[in-house]
Amino acid sequence: MPDLTVWGWVLAAIAAASVGVAKGGLAMVGMISVPVLSLVMSPVQAAGLMLPIYVVSDIGGLIAFRRHFDMRVLATALPGAIAGIGIGWAGAHVVPAEGVTFIVGAVGLIFALNALMRPQLSGGQRQPSAARGTFWGVLSGYTSFVSHAGAPPWQVYVQPLRLSALTYAGTTTWFFAVCNWVKLVPYAALGQLSPGNLKAAAVLMPVALVAVWAGLRLVRIIPEALFYKLITWGLLAVSLRLIWQAVA
Repeated sequence: MPDLTVWGWVLAAIAAASVGVAKGGLAMVGMISVPVLSLVMSPVQAAGLMLPIYVVSDIGGLIAFRRHFDMRVLATALPGAIAGIGIGWAGAHVVPAEGVTFIVGAVGLIFALNALMRPQLSGGQRQPSAARGTFWGVLSGYTSFVSHAGAPPWQVYVQPLRLSALTYAGTTTWFFAVCNWVKLVPYAALGQLSPGNLKAAAVLMPVALVAVWAGLRLVRIIPEALFYKLITWGLLAVSLRLIWQAVA
């Protein structure tokens, strides 16, 4: 188990709670988990510790959103995401994670600024597209593999589809649940699911599961227009954090 101070365990609990809230429907919140935990351990170890928590939290999210998802969106994005995870595994020791982190942050920043400054362009409803779904799915799967940071590319694809809040949250939960199950294989092969990480994850899982319920409650009471505004502002904040993380 990682040798954490009291402050380290507080940060770990915050990271676990963010994962649970994300699986309850507020997907962008989960992106702070690895950056927060990286304050007290290496990003690689943080990603490995968080993955089991993601997988267990997925179960709660899937139960909550078992009737709220769009199969067309999943069908267009998941094949690319699985390919992106494979690419990440193949290049795990070659491609620097900082470059990927910067690109993801830049893409998310551009999209969020466009949505905030020119809302009429993001207000129209698109239909799911195999081409767009594959492109953004590959990028989302790859960045999810690197640091569980697949939400910005996913949001760039899905937000213009203008799904209802519950369908958006459920489709997002199903998408990343499949990605996380697939990631278990390469993470285990790369030694990131060490006994110490698994023990720490087991301690933190109750926090995440309680937070799933909290996230689900928030999604059901937040008005849809406000929901999308919060997602956009969340994307902006996270994207800036990713850019800073890559540069620093």
